[in-house]
Amino acid sequence: MIRSLLFVATCGAFGHAVAAEEIYPARPIRLLVPFPPGGGADTLGRIITPKLSAALGQQWVIDNRGGAAGNLATEVVARAAPDGYTLLLDFSTALTVNPNLYKLPFDVIKDLQPICMIASAQYMLVLHPSVKADNIKDFIEYVKANPGKLNYASAGVGSPLHLAAELFKYRGKLNLVHVPYKGGGPAAAAVLGGEAQVLFGSFASSHPHVKSGRLKGLAVTGLKRSAVAPDIPTIAESAFPGFDVTAWYGFSAPAKTSPGIVKRLYDETMKAIKLPDVQEALSRQGLDESPLGPAEFAARIKKETAVWAKLIKDAGIHAD
Repeated sequence: MIRSLLFVATCGAFGHAVAAEEIYPARPIRLLVPFPPGGGADTLGRIITPKLSAALGQQWVIDNRGGAAGNLATEVVARAAPDGYTLLLDFSTALTVNPNLYKLPFDVIKDLQPICMIASAQYMLVLHPSVKADNIKDFIEYVKANPGKLNYASAGVGSPLHLAAELFKYRGKLNLVHVPYKGGGPAAAAVLGGEAQVLFGSFASSHPHVKSGRLKGLAVTGLKRSAVAPDIPTIAESAFPGFDVTAWYGFSAPAKTSPGIVKRLYDETMKAIKLPDVQEALSRQGLDESPLGPAEFAARIKKETAVWAKLIKDAGIHAD
């Protein structure tokens, strides 16, 4: 009798879960964006969510929760019900760097379910024109001959601009002085004005200044050259094999979200990023389509977390 009741209860619960997946989504989906409106993450969210709203028949509502280097939004999703109605727009450093810099009240690996990676963007190593180096090898030699004499600007401790420069320093055993600013815009302005001489800047913001001659563009930080600027080499090919620092964006859900819901979200997102107007919009933002499924995305997060953990420990990097 007890076994029968347990069987009925189990079947009932399973049937309820299947029914929930079949009607998903039945109400609007909230997408937590870990930065204020107007930034790269917010822009990507506003490019893709209208397509997902149309495909899924329910509105996607963007909820900007900036602060704490992305940790506020991530915690909201990590603590949310695993029903597919509260999702996170992932940003690379928030998931792979922050766990190594901050004592977090959640575990990225255990409390989040990766859905898909969507897009990525390279950074560009740029110099103020006063620096006497026109290629990456000359720059490395110049830094070694002038240790501690060049400043590099960043958007703050733990930012992608900071970590890219620190990895470059680490690989080359170079002495560059870190000058943190409150955001990528002020950091770029500092190099344009000669206050600092070196910057690992976003491709979208740096490339126009390289074309105008206001900055020297030495290399990009991905494994492949950019289609927009194929004449600019990668750091990997010019100096340090395997060097790869890219910003990426994706979607995650709370852990224990059902596989059926995860697959539905993955499938529709992959269709959305193939739409010509979405690809054109991504290109305007300096983003490359970078599709990864749940398992591949999870593996990338774990791998990059380990890379940054070693660098942060070896370089003695601490959060402000």
